[in-house]
Amino acid sequence: MLKPKCHCAALLPFILLTVLPASALAQRDAWPARTVRWVVPFPAGGSTDIIARSLSAKLSESFGQQVIVDNRSGASGNIGSELVARSAPDGYTVLSNTMPFVVNPALVAKPLYQVLRDFDAVMLMANQASFLGLHPSVPVRTVKELIALARAKPGSLFYGTAGIGSNPHIAGELLNLMAKVNLAPVHFKGGAPALVAVLSGEVSIVFNSTAGAVSHIRSGRIRAIAVTGTTRAGSLPEVPTIAEAGVPGYAFQAWHVIAAPKGTPPQIIGKLNDRLKAALKSPDVAKRFAQDDFEIIAASATETDKFLAAEVKKWSAVVKERGMKAE
Repeated sequence: MLKPKCHCAALLPFILLTVLPASALAQRDAWPARTVRWVVPFPAGGSTDIIARSLSAKLSESFGQQVIVDNRSGASGNIGSELVARSAPDGYTVLSNTMPFVVNPALVAKPLYQVLRDFDAVMLMANQASFLGLHPSVPVRTVKELIALARAKPGSLFYGTAGIGSNPHIAGELLNLMAKVNLAPVHFKGGAPALVAVLSGEVSIVFNSTAGAVSHIRSGRIRAIAVTGTTRAGSLPEVPTIAEAGVPGYAFQAWHVIAAPKGTPPQIIGKLNDRLKAALKSPDVAKRFAQDDFEIIAASATETDKFLAAEVKKWSAVVKERGMKAE
């Protein structure tokens, strides 16, 4: 009697097709099974870092796995952003970022990453209030007076930034564009040095987050003439928005998002979004964010993806119009 031939070799691909997906599904469903790295592409102590450290502790408790903040600063956030863009899309490396995330690719001919091509959105976490402040020696007290002075003395007014493509740089160039003036940027290596520069009178103007700066405003060392968002800041209710004060339609929101490498499983993104939302609703986080003038958003991944697409389009146009370039 003839023995049936074994076709094991021919069956192997079909066996693998059934086994491997099951294994991948098990790994996905078990996420996180080890430490998650949360990359912050800016130095410790800034607003992006504050958010990451506040929420990573909550996520560690929720997941039962460590969520470690990894500060990979440099090149206005490019270094950390590229690192995450090139990481495995397995949920174990994520990125939080702010405005430079969408501006940096527009500043160079050969960008290190593209937001919509290389990342999957996880959540728009929060907006943060910023203000337009002056050294007390500047002889104006309103936005309209500042615009008039800038037009009367073109090229004589300088504002400090945290670097090319940073939030203050973007806020200043948007005002230049919409008010048809030419305030000149002076780039420093971070927001803290830019704030010190206006306190000392090295520069006349600063765009800065309200967190950590309100005491300087209250003491009279900086004159806050407007806030940059669409609503007044909780810590400065008496200070109008730039739109209220003379530039209709002006709105600069220092938003904060978290994203993952393109191709990260939707189930992982959904789980991370859910746990982040719960963390943002916790009383201690909500209290801390309110103190620093963060407005909690907690958007869905789909909403965040649409938001980032709109921001890429908006700020790429501003970069082009103002001729902004990275050195």
